[in-house]
Amino acid sequence: MLTDDGVRIEALYEPRAVEGRAVAGSSFDGTAGDGVMDGHESVVGGHGVAAEGGCVTDGDVTDGGVGVPNGYGYGTDGVADGTAIVIAHGFTGSLDRPAVRRAARVLGRHAAVVTFSFRGHGGSGGRSTVGDREVLDLASAVRWARTLGHRRVVTVGFSMGGSVALRHGALYAAGREAGGTEVPAEVLADPEARADAVVAVSAPARWYYRGTAPMRRLHWLVTRPTGRLVGRYGFGTRIDRDDWDPVPLSPVEAAGLIAPVPLLIVHGDRDPYFPLDHPRMLAGAAGDGAELWLEPGMGHAENAADESLLTRIGDWTTAACSMMVS
Repeated sequence: MLTDDGVRIEALYEPRAVEGRAVAGSSFDGTAGDGVMDGHESVVGGHGVAAEGGCVTDGDVTDGGVGVPNGYGYGTDGVADGTAIVIAHGFTGSLDRPAVRRAARVLGRHAAVVTFSFRGHGGSGGRSTVGDREVLDLASAVRWARTLGHRRVVTVGFSMGGSVALRHGALYAAGREAGGTEVPAEVLADPEARADAVVAVSAPARWYYRGTAPMRRLHWLVTRPTGRLVGRYGFGTRIDRDDWDPVPLSPVEAAGLIAPVPLLIVHGDRDPYFPLDHPRMLAGAAGDGAELWLEPGMGHAENAADESLLTRIGDWTTAACSMMVS
């Protein structure tokens, strides 16, 4: 798929899993005329090859005039309906990392799942802006889920992806100013790109935090030429060298703008990156519009999210979406 600023993003759609029955997925790389084979389904010339439980995609045009997939998603009962969960990975991750695949597998028991690689990560184009323009990547993934027939879309973000999910939830809910990202007002106000519920796991509350050793190493990775080389060749992440200008809306500012959309904040009490003042700040900013889970013994992000926690997150998304139709 292509974002509204023209960056190609690799993405994978997987229908909701049904016990005892295998289903196929559909991939889309947003490049017309290319053939893609990722082990799930072949996409040739921008069209998904129909398969049981898969989808058929065709070309559409975004407000920015770039092509994105369009069509119908089919669950195992052949009905294009229901909820989709869009997973936003952490910094240096990608859709094919084991922790992301585990999250997709577990959450896929509750709803259809869209995974994608942020810009500069995995097979996606562009360079990582470490949470700024990535909001456009998430918006494109949410929009794709809706074009596949899903009426309700929940975003589940981890670490950097959590900060992006918070900012996306705030900005696209009411078409607000992006702060750090030039996005036309009509795109921000696009109801097809908004989330119906937001989950932020291991997300920071504020930018430029250097209070832990892992975050000091991350800042070296992002801000220094040698660090960006390590990011590219050691972690497979291509990082933009330009500073933010202007600085994006912070996660804690965004948290206060998401209501009435349901918000779940999840954080481990052994997170080596962000201590517990971060989730408490987020929950405080969101007020009654958020639910806070502090997880005993949990570390950081998708790598620390075990099957039990992911199952509870899936249950929460199901309950949140049920309230929307009750």
